Amino acid sequence: MVTDSIATPRRGLLVGNYCHDVLHRDGRVSAETLGGAASFISVILDALSLPFHTVSKVGPEFAYAAATSSHPPLTIPTSRTTLFHAHFGSGNPDRLLNRVISCDPIRPDDLPVQTRFAFGLAVGVGGEILPETLEKMLEICDTVFVDIQGLIRRFGPSDGRVSHVTLNESGFLHLLPRVPFLKASADEASFIDVEEARRWCCVVVTHGKDGCEVFSENGAFQAAPFKAYQVDPTGAGDCFLGGFAAGIVRGLSVPDAALLGNFFGSLAVAQVGPLKLDSNLVQVCFSQYFCHQLV
Repeated sequence: MVTDSIATPRRGLLVGNYCHDVLHRDGRVSAETLGGAASFISVILDALSLPFHTVSKVGPEFAYAAATSSHPPLTIPTSRTTLFHAHFGSGNPDRLLNRVISCDPIRPDDLPVQTRFAFGLAVGVGGEILPETLEKMLEICDTVFVDIQGLIRRFGPSDGRVSHVTLNESGFLHLLPRVPFLKASADEASFIDVEEARRWCCVVVTHGKDGCEVFSENGAFQAAPFKAYQVDPTGAGDCFLGGFAAGIVRGLSVPDAALLGNFFGSLAVAQVGPLKLDSNLVQVCFSQYFCHQLV
């Protein structure tokens, strides 16, 4: 018999601004797309039939209202939509990222009042999630998944070049003991004391084509990757986190949820912009490959 967590999923809270992304390859604009972790993750939560409320801010010039109509953002008349320029080069495999425009931050009073959520995802990309906002999420959500990029990113004063500070310097460290799941890329993990963090929460570190590692107080393990032909790595970590969180919420074990995250991450790199998924096909794959664990 399928558990109640599969039959009647409870509502979640997705917090992070939508963005305009401009992709440059070898000095030339190659694509302009909807961006922001919330845009990638919302597709996965919808595909796995998890109901959720989105809190995301944009400016009045936001170009993707139709694409986000199911989970509309808050339009801030006095602000502009967060804009990122991502630079890729054939001679440099690493992405260089600049935040050119920053929308208003998401504050605690932007979150729904008098509502409790089964799960929450704190997925800022442009510095929009404040410590007090994450603290409020921890108060109103049963389980919160946090992407470390929203906590440790900093932006150059002249060009908005993305860099990082350590978690100790971020202003969020005091909240770590209350965070059940913390996700980081391999590069971002160097700004965390993983051995310390794993005493308080489950730390998931993504390694791109090599899958991911999961660290907890009880031990560590690796989850195998899915093969993919990479077109654009933007959003792969976001899609991983969406799949991982959805797996946990739907009742999967942490190892199976990590595999589900790897699966969605592999789909993300094969496309430009937010995932285009066949929801019926995703449901069939989820049921056949994972739900046997829940019977």
